Amino acid sequence: MRLASLILFLVLAQPPLAGSALNAQEETLIFLVRHAERADDGPELSRMAIDPMMRGDPPLSEAGRKRAALLAEMLADVGLTHIHSTDYIRTRETAQPTVEATGVALALYDASDLEGFAQRLVGVPGRHLVVGHSNTTPNLASALGGDPGDPIEALEYDRLYLVILGEGGVRTVLLRFGGPFQGS
Repeated sequence: MRLASLILFLVLAQPPLAGSALNAQEETLIFLVRHAERADDGPELSRMAIDPMMRGDPPLSEAGRKRAALLAEMLADVGLTHIHSTDYIRTRETAQPTVEATGVALALYDASDLEGFAQRLVGVPGRHLVVGHSNTTPNLASALGGDPGDPIEALEYDRLYLVILGEGGVRTVLLRFGGPFQGS
C-alpha cells in the first residue's frame, strides 16, 4: 500500500502539463476502479446455490471488503468531491468505506451510457471516484479521452486508473493497489 500511496503522491505533486497555467489542485482528477472481489469468486461460492439474490447481484467477499477499505485509506487525503457507483451491491459496497471516510455522498450512474456520463464528469470540476466493472471501467477511461490499457481480466481487482483532465490535455496513470487476487 505504501508504494501505491507514494506513486499517487508523486503524480498529484507533479508540476502541471507544459504550457498549462493550471496546477494539480485546479485539474479535474477522476479515479476509476472496478469493484472489489465478489463473494462468488471464492469460498463463498457455495452460498450462491442457496441464496438466489447472490446469483444476479453478489456482495463483496471478505477479501473484497478489505480491498474496499484499502481504497478508502489510499484516497482519504486526495480531497474527493464526488463518489459515483453503478447500482449493484458489489460496486456500492466497494465505494461505501470511501463514502464513510470522506463524508461525500454516493451518486449512482448508468453504465449503459458511458459517453453521456463521461461528458457529465468532464463538466463537473473536482476530484471524483468512479466505481464500475471490468467491462465499463476501461471504456469510461477511453470515453474521458484517457488510455484504457489492456482489458481487465476476470479476477483482476487491483487496477486503479487516475485520469487527469487539465488545460493541456488528458493524462492517464495506471496504479495497482493491494495484492493480486488470491481468492476470498
